[in-house]
Amino acid sequence: MQVISSIAELRARLNEERAIAFVPTMGNLHEGHLDLMRLARENSSREHGSCVVASIFVNPLQFGPNEDFDQYPRTLAADCAKLQGLVDVVFAPSASEMYPVQQTVFVEPPPVASELCGAARPGHFRGMATVVLKLLNIVQPQLALFGKKDYQQLHIIRTLAAQLNLPVSIVGGETVRAHDGLALSSRNQYLTEVERSEAVFLYQTLQAMRRSVLQGARDFELLQQQALKALSDRGWLVDYVAVRDQSDLQPASGGQRDLVILAAARLGKTRLLDNVEVCIGE
Repeated sequence: MQVISSIAELRARLNEERAIAFVPTMGNLHEGHLDLMRLARENSSREHGSCVVASIFVNPLQFGPNEDFDQYPRTLAADCAKLQGLVDVVFAPSASEMYPVQQTVFVEPPPVASELCGAARPGHFRGMATVVLKLLNIVQPQLALFGKKDYQQLHIIRTLAAQLNLPVSIVGGETVRAHDGLALSSRNQYLTEVERSEAVFLYQTLQAMRRSVLQGARDFELLQQQALKALSDRGWLVDYVAVRDQSDLQPASGGQRDLVILAAARLGKTRLLDNVEVCIGE
């Protein structure tokens, strides 16, 4: 496994590869990331070639002025140890390598980027989409993998690839969970012991909503309000709980079959995301 920090060296290394599978990350890797690496290897071996590339880069463009950019865990040595045997190349550029001059050209994401997480984090998806496009242009993979835990992000990246005619297939990896159901996240380490015990309630709330929908509930506004109250009553600060259409992330109206229930809420200082898909008629 090679660890490369310069764009020129990376391009030289990948120049002779027949095809590439790519997993972008911000590091501080957990089992959810590693599952994406294994999925990349499985898919690349079968269909796309043999080279798997992971990137580790904490992107300043997608953090707001009062967010945790400076505190975000940077664990490159430990991350590389975890990636041994899973990937062929780790691309770990500095901020100056990715942004040698002030970035003045940005990707304008679709309108849904101003909703859900975008409403709570203005500019986040603009910065995310910009760095993802830069990374895809640098690595030039045939396959790129992203986790479904960040469902809105995955939707925006798929839209970006389709509408900008990028020659890459975007694959979503299933959310990896702890034994009690909590979605794995690099930010989970911010939780205190008491908060960690409470954190699983977010997933339990979404699962209860999913069961209600499968049992015939179609008043999605009521379901959302009930979930918001249940979380708030336990001390959560809720950004949103929303039932949306999987295909476009527009509010569900009752006629769609494939839905996703999404939520973001703060527990103490930690902002947690989760979602569950629900297919009516399953």
